[in-house]
Amino acid sequence: MAKEDNKNTKPGFAQRFVDFFKGIGRSFKNMYHELKKVSWPTRKELINYSVVVFVFMIVMGVIIGVFDLGAGALIRLITG
Repeated sequence: MAKEDNKNTKPGFAQRFVDFFKGIGRSFKNMYHELKKVSWPTRKELINYSVVVFVFMIVMGVIIGVFDLGAGALIRLITG
């Protein structure tokens, strides 16, 4: 009977407080172990990936700029 009563009672504030910070600590510990499994790129790969992203951003910026100029000219044509 006593065991059944303990299951239905909620832990006190202090225990919940301690469990909360234990959970945070456990999360950081798990994150650390997962980061050790990551295969990090070499310096050359990192530079290549960065250049690809930079070029892609420039190309997309030009495309969006051209569409914006075209849309602006179309709006001026319609309203003007």
